Amino acid sequence: MRLKLFVLLALALSLLSGCGYNQIQINDEQVSAAWSDVLNMYKRRADLIPNLVSVVEGYASHEKEVLTRVTAARANVAGIKATPELINDPEAFAKFQKAQGEMSGALSRLLVVAENYPQLKADANFRDLQAQIEGTENRIAVARNRYIKSVQEYNVSVRTFPNNLTAMVMGWKTKANFTVEDEKAIATPPAIKFGQPAK
Repeated sequence: MRLKLFVLLALALSLLSGCGYNQIQINDEQVSAAWSDVLNMYKRRADLIPNLVSVVEGYASHEKEVLTRVTAARANVAGIKATPELINDPEAFAKFQKAQGEMSGALSRLLVVAENYPQLKADANFRDLQAQIEGTENRIAVARNRYIKSVQEYNVSVRTFPNNLTAMVMGWKTKANFTVEDEKAIATPPAIKFGQPAK
């Protein structure tokens, strides 16, 4: 009788150890930590924007359209509640990603406009803010890359056997990941014609 009980206990333990529950939990925590890092970098960028707009406005006040776009993009980003649950909702995640993409585009346009103002480019505050923005964009890229890898590990863990059985029972699904906005556009190599400006 004790031998049968011991065999059943050993079998139950071996099944539980192979179910992947702990690994899925570990991977889920890694995704959450990576997501927090992404949000931290986006917040850092959002915090720099009012100062940048203020400095640019002092030199290029008639560039209202660009300044308004940056301000509107920042407000749009701020309006999205970036909670941990966001990564479990593909639609909300896509909306967040789109808003951040618009913010990046508006910032790029603002920095291009700044190139037309030599006095602005010479301003120490502008140069410092520009360097901080560029550094933050690099940090965002690194944080997003970490998040992408963490989500990949998590998604693999909930989709492979036998972990997928545990995930199915527990209701765990794959998580949304960052995507490229216009894959077709970047899949086409640029046409290079010497002697003409790039398009």
